[in-house]
Amino acid sequence: MGLLATGPALTRTAVESAVAHLLQRQREDGSWWGLLASNVCMEAEYVLLAHCLDRRDPTREAQIARHLLHNQTPEGAWVLYAGGPGDLNATVEAYQALKLIGYDPEAEPMQKARAFIRQHGGINQTRVFTRVWLALVGQYPWDYLPILPPELVFFPNWAPLNLYDFASWARPTVVALSLVMAHRPVFPLPPGKDVQELYTEPPARVLTNQEGGRFWTLLDQFLHHYHHWAPAGIRRRAEALALDWLLARQEADGSWGGIQPPWFYALLALKTLGMTDHPAFERGWQGLEGFGVNTADGRWWLQACVSPTWDTALAVLALREAGCGPDHEALVKAGRWLINQQVLKGGDWQVRRPRVEPGGWPFEFVNDNYPDVDDTAVVLMALQQLKLPDEEARRRALTRGFRWMVAMQSRAGGWGAFDADNTRPFPRRIPFSDFGWVTDPPTEDVTGHVLECLGGFGYDEAWPVVARAVEFLRRLQRPEGPWFGRWGVNYLYGTGAVLPGLKAVGVDLSQPWVQRALDWVEQRQNPDGGWGEDPISYRDPTRAGMGPSTPSQTAWALLALIAGGRADSPAARRGVTYLVHAQRPDGGWHEEAYTGTGFPGDFYIQYEMYRVVFPLLALARYEKAQGGR
Repeated sequence: MGLLATGPALTRTAVESAVAHLLQRQREDGSWWGLLASNVCMEAEYVLLAHCLDRRDPTREAQIARHLLHNQTPEGAWVLYAGGPGDLNATVEAYQALKLIGYDPEAEPMQKARAFIRQHGGINQTRVFTRVWLALVGQYPWDYLPILPPELVFFPNWAPLNLYDFASWARPTVVALSLVMAHRPVFPLPPGKDVQELYTEPPARVLTNQEGGRFWTLLDQFLHHYHHWAPAGIRRRAEALALDWLLARQEADGSWGGIQPPWFYALLALKTLGMTDHPAFERGWQGLEGFGVNTADGRWWLQACVSPTWDTALAVLALREAGCGPDHEALVKAGRWLINQQVLKGGDWQVRRPRVEPGGWPFEFVNDNYPDVDDTAVVLMALQQLKLPDEEARRRALTRGFRWMVAMQSRAGGWGAFDADNTRPFPRRIPFSDFGWVTDPPTEDVTGHVLECLGGFGYDEAWPVVARAVEFLRRLQRPEGPWFGRWGVNYLYGTGAVLPGLKAVGVDLSQPWVQRALDWVEQRQNPDGGWGEDPISYRDPTRAGMGPSTPSQTAWALLALIAGGRADSPAARRGVTYLVHAQRPDGGWHEEAYTGTGFPGDFYIQYEMYRVVFPLLALARYEKAQGGR
């Protein structure tokens, strides 16, 4: 569409409107918290979990059924992100959930779903996690699944494959599932609720993980034999250690890791071990309500995680950039809340950094076992820009957080999210690992945020910590110019994180390698002036930076251009015009796209706050770069 140029007055009006909108959304405790939508596997697995735990609720199931049917595509499938292709796993799980709830299997939505599933190979072609859920309800043989034995807890940290080689999000999942798999429970479905019609051929052992070679296939075969003759004493000791490990890592809100997968599997493990009267079980089940969302039209859906710390820190940065004072009442409340969120106890990250004192921040309200570097970097940037009544508390928080963040640098020079040097290849090669990333290597986007934070404290390439990180980013730059986005979609996110980081630490941005990245951003601009990128780029890199324009991704592109000194370029002006004209009357923006990433290629997130904080941040930086305010 053709848009008129946007002048300083319109930009200022847009900024002020967005500021008012964001301030109005602040919660009473000082935080900001937007909803996180993902895919229907959350609700389908909730239905199956409630069945296995004997906690079914007809009212809740009716709400979930409405939600599932609301999200079905015209072809009969369910997708991983808005506008994406049909996904076999999500469709199988949704079909099983609807049939269990009591939805008519001959109704048109079920017939269409069934046809889609069979056209795509049926149950045998689903991922391991989907087949685990089917095994739990007697629809797939346990013996055909890859095995994770609880004896894994015996392996020392220096062993070629041990528990701490898995990422923080995979680690409690592995422990919980190892307990479940040791007993192979089956919670039979009511008569007529089976899904044998979803097989196109008899159940078979299918290894969908392409990383594993012949060795790992043979190892899996050995583990299947071991399962049947494992010495009882050794197995009991392994289960006891695994259970102790799991119970020690339950969070105050009842979760494990603050995310859905280990939470569900931990509850299943406790059920399998006959521990439904244990306080951890009841806390875990009741805690799920805090992640649930009731909609006005009678649906209920479950967030895979929650993001208040992340949302609050980003909101503070956007408001400060837009001109709110460091002692603004709303920012003071947010600063106090953020300080109280700091994690001052140890966690799994100490396995690789045993002599480092705690001081990071979690993504969620509560996740003391797993603070993360990305949140810590953004919180530090936010707190550094505030003036609080208790300045001593702010300085202590900054010092602790800064030391922790720097100490988490990996040997390669970059930063991972939750652990340092979590890069061993073996976890992703075992047949079980056919879904998402199971390790936590240093990534470009997190490293970019850390550099931006370090630059705010006055660090530049004279410091080895910075020089190593810059070299890490140079090595990982794609030939066309952009950087990969691990936690946001995708190259637009990565590049939008890296370039502000490079600028903050004083890198000469006139160098050809930096200019190549800026050229790439400009070349990916859409005719409407915005930028967008479909998650398909994780599967097909030739689609990098391509997709319908979205407010958040347009903002990331603008942040890159502004950092690179191209705020006055035609591309930047068109991008600003797009954001100004796309702004809603209430000061926010509309965005249905999933621009957040949980697991590249497998799991995506729609962050409700991204459509507000990033456009405001980009417009405010643009205004400042133009000499405004």
